[in-house]
Amino acid sequence: MTKKIGIQVLIVGMSLATAWAIRGQFGHEQGAAWAGAIGGLALVLVSGRKDWYNKMMLVAMASAVGWGAGGMISYGMVVGYGFADNFVNAYYGLGMLFVIGGLFGLLGGGLVGLTLDSTKENRVRWGALLSEMTVGGIISYYFLIEQIGFKMTPPRSEAWAVCFGAGLAMLWFMAREKRNSAIRVAFYAMLGGGIGFSFGNFLHVLGNTWQIPFNMWNVMEYCIGICGGSGMAYGVFSSKWPKEIPRATKWENWSALIIVVLFIPLIVYRESLTYAHIARRLENLPNIESVASTSTIMVLLVLLAMVISIFWRFKKEQFSQNDVLITFFTMLITYTFVSYAVTGIFGGEMHLNHHLYIVNIILIFALLRSNNLQFNYTEMDKVDLKNWFLYLLIVLGVLAILALIAISVHGDMGDRDRFPMN
Repeated sequence: MTKKIGIQVLIVGMSLATAWAIRGQFGHEQGAAWAGAIGGLALVLVSGRKDWYNKMMLVAMASAVGWGAGGMISYGMVVGYGFADNFVNAYYGLGMLFVIGGLFGLLGGGLVGLTLDSTKENRVRWGALLSEMTVGGIISYYFLIEQIGFKMTPPRSEAWAVCFGAGLAMLWFMAREKRNSAIRVAFYAMLGGGIGFSFGNFLHVLGNTWQIPFNMWNVMEYCIGICGGSGMAYGVFSSKWPKEIPRATKWENWSALIIVVLFIPLIVYRESLTYAHIARRLENLPNIESVASTSTIMVLLVLLAMVISIFWRFKKEQFSQNDVLITFFTMLITYTFVSYAVTGIFGGEMHLNHHLYIVNIILIFALLRSNNLQFNYTEMDKVDLKNWFLYLLIVLGVLAILALIAISVHGDMGDRDRFPMN
């Protein structure tokens, strides 16, 4: 069946990109989970599927868990390898960032796809899936890291191997259950996340080399978000889904709501937004005690307002697109505000990248009111592994070209090598 799409993919990509760039202020699993939830809500918002609106929190939770799980991966060392002055190490850096970004997308897109594919007649066996993913992650880690000794980021955490094993177990589960649409979403999100992270690192190298006065880490984070979010959205909107997904039960909706709207923000607050954290982060500002106190109080008030407003809305039995819209913007704007607070807005500190978050939010709102930028697509539920192998070869070839360009624009930038090149 041929349909039109385009702007929907862009909106989801920009939503996850903006939230993922904000996530850079917080990091770790909880920051990625909040961003992932926003991407999931954007997906439901632009879907046009009324039966998906009542599952918006389940989709948001699946996206939060999937994209958030990748937050355990340490990639700071790998980003540094992209700055190497020799091809082997630069290519290794870009290649491993493709793997890491791909793992973010694989888990995020896969769990979202499974949530959309779960019906009353063919429910996803979540207990079996999570058990298999857990076992897969443990086996993968001990086989790759402890036995073979393949370490991507020594001396830092090698948790990428856990995500790798969990992702393979998830794909094996999907294949056995013949959930091809969910596999397509996982693959497209994986491809987008991988391309976004590696290309973002390439832009990071160019920006630092040319001394562009901007937060190039944020550029890299935005890249993985817009590419990964767009890949996830395209995978969803180009796949076949059940015509009528059953409504989520009350306990499912409220459990997901508590996790997404209360638990995840609470962990972000505990790890990044308390008085001690803000005071330590902004210690160079004058009147730091007053700034930290004001920031902490304002953050608490805004988070409380977010929780109350969304929980109040969930007293309804039936949700409309407007409910999804308000929930989406409430979570995105709150995330933007706490990012401003943690970087010192109440002490007079403001950064250009934060203002661009506001611009992105305005553009997303404008795009939601537009019906342009459409293109044709055909719904599919088949997975052509030959095509995906070809896509992988093309990406590896492009990364080789980017690595050659990267090493040609700068000289020795210090020890950035994973492998000695003596």
